[in-house]
Parts: sequence; structure tokens; C-alpha cells
Amino acid sequence: MRVFVTGASGHIGSAVIPELRKAGHEVSGLARSDESADALAAAGVDVQRGDLDDLDGLRKAAAASDGVIHLAFKHDAMRSGDFAGAVAADWRAIETIGDALAGTGKPFVTASGTLMLALGGLGRVGTETDALDGGPRVDAENAVVALAKREVRSSVVRLPPTVHSTLDHHGFVPTLIAIARVKGVAAYVGDGSNRWPAGHTLDVARLYRLALEAAPAGSRLHAVGDQGVAFAQIAEVIGRHLNLPLVSIPPEEAGAHFGFLGPFVSLDNPTSSTQTRKLLGWDPTHPGLIDDLDQGHYFADPTVS
Repeated sequence: MRVFVTGASGHIGSAVIPELRKAGHEVSGLARSDESADALAAAGVDVQRGDLDDLDGLRKAAAASDGVIHLAFKHDAMRSGDFAGAVAADWRAIETIGDALAGTGKPFVTASGTLMLALGGLGRVGTETDALDGGPRVDAENAVVALAKREVRSSVVRLPPTVHSTLDHHGFVPTLIAIARVKGVAAYVGDGSNRWPAGHTLDVARLYRLALEAAPAGSRLHAVGDQGVAFAQIAEVIGRHLNLPLVSIPPEEAGAHFGFLGPFVSLDNPTSSTQTRKLLGWDPTHPGLIDDLDQGHYFADPTVS
């Protein structure tokens, strides 16, 4: 299968590419910079220059493929406060790719997040059958699922807030570590009992490949290895490795302390992947979040954030 991948040189894309090639798939990847293009070419990827705003390029690349994995998102815009702009760009890209694949029966696999379930006030362990009516990124998820009615074998992989491994240099885990270094404390909100699910990058990459190959049209999938890790436990490991005190901060100070992560750090987001494992035979085999943190690689380079 010839697979077009957006976000091909990013954290998850850098694991998805070798996973696809090992399985015998040909890969073309979207690259917005010379550095990304060079990295993809070195990995044996056919480079498609452009970005999420190049809708004509996305349309042509999708139409020329046997399937698409859409991983790109304007994370820089999100971090700078333009979350709405990042969401809008993602929506336009999904709409464009979906139109190009309509009526073909080809697979289209995209990314969403489990935190959306917590923001929706679910109040229990989230499952793959849970869906929200609308909201940022939720609208895009629902649109992808709806493409099943247009003869696209669409599926959405909901990513946990902590997708972790040695490939993770800019995600939530290194961000929390960078904040702890700057603030001089490893912090959690309240009693820190709220839980975040987690998944290892290599397990997530395998799920993307399985979804591309076999997920039924309209599937929602959970890339979750750890169903829920208490936030205080994550903070404790960070504090221990950085030799920093562990502190609780009140909810009203979360934004000032954690920055753009402020709205998320106190969310309780336990999430099951039982249905995903049964549907696709996916079995996470790599270390869980706490074991991965204790391997020390996240703390080796203080310049990484």
C-alpha cells in the first residue's frame, strides 16, 4: 500500500514511518521544512513538500495514495495561544483529504485525544463508544467518523496526553519536566489523585499501522497502555529525578504555574483500550509511563523542552 502521512517527521510520525515500511508499505510524507524533508528522505520516504495550509497539495497527495494517516497539527500555534487557529487548520485539512478519498473505500486514519472525554465531563472510565456532540477537535473527530458514510474506511486514534518514549522531545511529559526545572518544584493540583492515561510511542505507531490495514469504517480507537496514572505519581517521579521538592498547588494557581497546560493538569481522564485491543489484536508491549520515566532518558538533557 502507498501511504501518505502528514506529520511524518514529528514525534509519532517518526515511529509510524519505520512501522509502515517494515510491514512492506511505501510511504510519502508531508514536509514543511528542509530539515524535515532531509530526515524523511534519509528514512526512505518520498517527500511531499508543503504544510496544512497547502490544501491543493494535500488533495493531490491523498488522491494519489492508497491510504492516508493524518498526524500533523499546528502545535506551535496551540502553545502560543492560537488553539482555535490550529483547530481550524486541522479541520480544513481533514475536510480536504476526506473529499479526495470519498467513494474510494481507502483508509483514512487521524488523531484525536482522550482528554476531550474528560473535558466533556464524562466522569468515569472512557471507552471507544463514548462520543461527544461537538467542540474543538471533537468536530473533526466526528467528521472523520462520518466519512464512513461516504465510502471512506475512516478511523480515529484517540491519543492519551502522555505518549512517551525516547522519541518524545516536545510533548506533555518534557513540558512538565521543563516547567519543574524553571519553577524549582514538581507540582500537582489539589491532592493529585486525578489520572492521565498513557501510551508508549512504539505501541501507538503499531496501532496506527493496524488501523490503516484493518480498522472498520467509522472506528474510534484508544492508543492507551496505562489506563490511568495519578498526576501526583508523575510529579513525584519528576521531582525525584530532578531532586526537586514535591508540592501541591491550589486549582486557581494552575494556569499561572503550568501555562497552556493549566486547563488540563487537574483533569481526571482514566481511559480504557479494551475494545481496541479486541478489535485489532493490539497488545501494548513497551514500558508504561512510570517505568519509562525511571529509565532516565527524559532527564538526560536539560535543554530539551
